[in-house]
Amino acid sequence: MQHLDLQVVRRALQWSIAGQQVWLCTVLATYGSAPRAPGSLLAVNGEGQWIGSLSGGCVEEDFLERVAEGAFEQAVCVVRYGEGDDPRSRISLPCGGILDVLVEKLEPACEVQAHLRELESALLGQRRLIREVDLASGARELFADREQGVRIEREVDRVRVRIGAAQRLLLAGYSSVAQACAEFAVGLGFEVILCDPRDEVLEGVVLENVEICRQLPSMFIADGGCHSDTAVVALTHDPRIDDLAMMEAVRTDAFYIGVMGSVQTSQKRFERLRRIGGLGDADLARIHAPIGLNLGSKTPAEIALAVLADILRIRSGIPRDRI
Repeated sequence: MQHLDLQVVRRALQWSIAGQQVWLCTVLATYGSAPRAPGSLLAVNGEGQWIGSLSGGCVEEDFLERVAEGAFEQAVCVVRYGEGDDPRSRISLPCGGILDVLVEKLEPACEVQAHLRELESALLGQRRLIREVDLASGARELFADREQGVRIEREVDRVRVRIGAAQRLLLAGYSSVAQACAEFAVGLGFEVILCDPRDEVLEGVVLENVEICRQLPSMFIADGGCHSDTAVVALTHDPRIDDLAMMEAVRTDAFYIGVMGSVQTSQKRFERLRRIGGLGDADLARIHAPIGLNLGSKTPAEIALAVLADILRIRSGIPRDRI
């Protein structure tokens, strides 16, 4: 599955190289009912061709009309859709939703193309970046992003957008809990990969929009299957799969690593990982075990909910004591 934002940036780069002006739009904030999350991208060229999405239809149509009328000739502006006080917005969103959109007019210049190539590398998982845009001048800067946090940070005079690969959930082994996790994660927009070499376990398993890889999760991880926007979770209760996955996962930049088991089981696992795997205190501190938020979960769906909730907490940079 190719990250839609990656497709947008690549097409914008192609248009720019071909000498076309490009309008790059970023969803900054949503209020009420809005179908696209903050950080979502849309690109439009001077011929009216476009790629990406801001709302699922109505905003795109209005924006294309505005571009054709010459409404966005400044280097940068912020447009609010869904309220009547912005003369550049002539539509209302369903259920009273409001959408703030950053609109940048990009000239077909070498520095613009270099900037888009940097965004492409980040969206491919090669690095994570914070993209800062000056709302007065349109000047753009990129900074290395070494922390998890909100996707958009907005101040009076500037906007910061986190740029990274599609959020990936790597399920180390199949189980009923892994099945529920996969279904939840797909609905949340994750790229989901399930690794399990056991043919007898995977027989009859159907998971829509999930990539199934029939190999040991540890081998998949060791072969470069994780990047800094990957969450690795082991949910099988089989130490031959779970322990090996943890040993490899802590050697990656995965932002979340967790394994299922009780407090007692987790303590025994940590002893094994320290004794057999050679993991130190810093490695073990990265592993969430027991996994997930303490919601009193019992059923596979409840456990999966606790796991995904904890992943989202970490991704948003929220400390556990603030829950």
